[in-house]
Amino acid sequence: MATTDKNENVRAVGRALEILLAFTAQDFELSASELLKRVDLSRPTLYRLLYTLQEHGFLISVGEPQRFRLGASVARLAHVWTSSLDLAAVAEPVLRRIWRATGETVAMFLPQRELRLCVAELPSPQPLNFKRGVGYTERIVRGASGRAILAYAGATADELSSYAKGTGINPKELEVELARTRKRGWASSHSELIPGAVAVAVPFFDRNAAVAGSIGVFGPEVRLGAERLKQITKLLQEESKNLSAMLGYGSKDTSAA
Repeated sequence: MATTDKNENVRAVGRALEILLAFTAQDFELSASELLKRVDLSRPTLYRLLYTLQEHGFLISVGEPQRFRLGASVARLAHVWTSSLDLAAVAEPVLRRIWRATGETVAMFLPQRELRLCVAELPSPQPLNFKRGVGYTERIVRGASGRAILAYAGATADELSSYAKGTGINPKELEVELARTRKRGWASSHSELIPGAVAVAVPFFDRNAAVAGSIGVFGPEVRLGAERLKQITKLLQEESKNLSAMLGYGSKDTSAA
């Protein structure tokens, strides 16, 4: 794609977001004329973006004359966001205990189909550390935190192939690695996403015994040798059980995954 086209696509995304942000609790229904007063767009550009946002469920049109409201896709994102915030708040004591015990960066990730989303992170206080930040996303097939989730997600071979597309990861080798992760209960990575970084992660489960996400510890390989990683992995597994219990895992007569 040409640089000009890329820049135009970025501008279009920004303009679409401006339209969505024009709606408020008081102005939850707006006409095109009212929107033109709130966003700096030409009428043809506005209508083109309104049509695209309607196509993807972010807006709906009602009435005559035509007025616009936020659509179901916005509600879906809001649900994901609030759920993430609630879960991060529930997990905060667990993450903090791990952080205090290890002195390394601790993070929690939730699955988003082919992606994983960081919803909580406590960066290491040490000068040499690795962190990505809340809101960071990565392909779920890459890194310990992603594979700790994917190993228990029940993805089909076709889904794994789709998730791995474009990453250079062999789907068959991925299946073997996920089976190994399920057998031992944790996933690890060494210099996979960041040179010199080591990570270990474990899954946690909800009241329906479905994998809900993963918690992981990240740090430089100079501090995380084999024996230290063994200690951290044991701690993660213990705290994962605590977090799963807080989410109701085991309350429906389920056995440990």
